[in-house]
Amino acid sequence: MSIDVKLISQLREKTGAGLSDCKTALEEARGNLDQAVEIMRKKGEIKAAKKADRAVKEGVIAVSGDSKKTAIVGLACETDFVSRTEDFRNTVQSFADKLLVSQPEEFKIWAENQLKELVMKVGENMQLSGFGIYEGEVVGRYIHANLKVAGICVLTGGNETLANDIAMQIVAMSPRWLEPSAVDAAVIEKEKEIYREQLKSENKPEQIWDKIIEGKLNKFYEENCLLNQIFIKDDSKKIKDLLGEAKISNWAKYILEGTSSC
Repeated sequence: MSIDVKLISQLREKTGAGLSDCKTALEEARGNLDQAVEIMRKKGEIKAAKKADRAVKEGVIAVSGDSKKTAIVGLACETDFVSRTEDFRNTVQSFADKLLVSQPEEFKIWAENQLKELVMKVGENMQLSGFGIYEGEVVGRYIHANLKVAGICVLTGGNETLANDIAMQIVAMSPRWLEPSAVDAAVIEKEKEIYREQLKSENKPEQIWDKIIEGKLNKFYEENCLLNQIFIKDDSKKIKDLLGEAKISNWAKYILEGTSSC
């Protein structure tokens, strides 16, 4: 039976549920709006949809796999109490295990169905905060002790210890770019503009501005570009000094609300 789009929209407005759930309920009810609402109530889908509007500020991250292929999943919930339970952490681990052997789109559909059941069972809103699969010659990963922040580093060459160290660096120092050449020209020009205003307000002689700005830009790269950062385990070295012949082919930082990567 073909269901009118307007009818689906009406049911969504009444229940707050997703479009696919509304369409399924209407098909089962043969287009009867009131019966569709009743069907969704019996399945608990309206209750789950209402919980979906509640803020999720807690949760954990889990990884699965090895140094060749790693899956990472972040699952957010409402309270720290739930995020600390063994059941919740085992659930997040099961999500990472599933992702490791799935295609991303297949996993997303599976996860959405699992989350509906979890919301009803636990009584809290839960959402995927981020997920990804990383493959390469060497994959390193690091999860902070609070399980809320994680780093991934994929190397061509090198070894797992090096990849894990760089993953830890990513978590600790939050680089925005891999190297200076990756920084957008507009960003650099904005930084230079700020430096010029600073030097002007400090009454520095204009003839030495270029040299000072160059130094400030180098410091900017050192703080924001992964290869230029000081290694957190040895301040006599930068990340690029550790690599030797190895190269970073991919990297990411995961936090509960999402990821940042280059």
